Amino acid sequence: MKEMNLLQYLKSKEFLRTIILVVAISLILLFGLFKWLHSYTKQDEKIEVPNLEMLSLAETEKVLEEHKLNFVVIDSASFNPKFPAKSVIEQNPLPGDFVKENRKIYLTLNPSNYRKVTIPNVLDQTKRQVVIQLKSLGFRIGKERYIKDLGRDVVRKLEIGRKEVKPGQKLPKNTVIDLVLGDGLVKRDSIN
Repeated sequence: MKEMNLLQYLKSKEFLRTIILVVAISLILLFGLFKWLHSYTKQDEKIEVPNLEMLSLAETEKVLEEHKLNFVVIDSASFNPKFPAKSVIEQNPLPGDFVKENRKIYLTLNPSNYRKVTIPNVLDQTKRQVVIQLKSLGFRIGKERYIKDLGRDVVRKLEIGRKEVKPGQKLPKNTVIDLVLGDGLVKRDSIN
């Protein structure tokens, strides 16, 4: 047998047959691998995420079990008065999204009540400062009532339904607080 040098071998029919055979086997293996991955990952099986808003945790668990989905409860700090206590107020993925079996649905529950917040000492500050401070703490501003006073738009009292609220008192977030303000009509001379 003659020894062939490398250049002659690369030009031979035997080399060409080997290359074609390797490419054919590789394509068959890749095709088989993709088919197996497609079935293993259940690519065609999708479950539509149900709408869980306003459902209690027990109802949510039952619905998700029927759909073969799992859930995780995350933060429940923001109380929403439009939803029942301890019901779902948010979910991720959203209703109508498609997911695979056993996917975790992340739920935010409505707490049973507002968190209580301490009223800061805002007396003798301007209305503008007080409104910003109280709103940033989660309170709502209600009516404004003016009394005779030297300072114009200076907060003299905080009230809830004509009942005075003192600084340091704890109130639920989202409480409506009325402001008692100075009218600025009292002259400095009349004070002495």
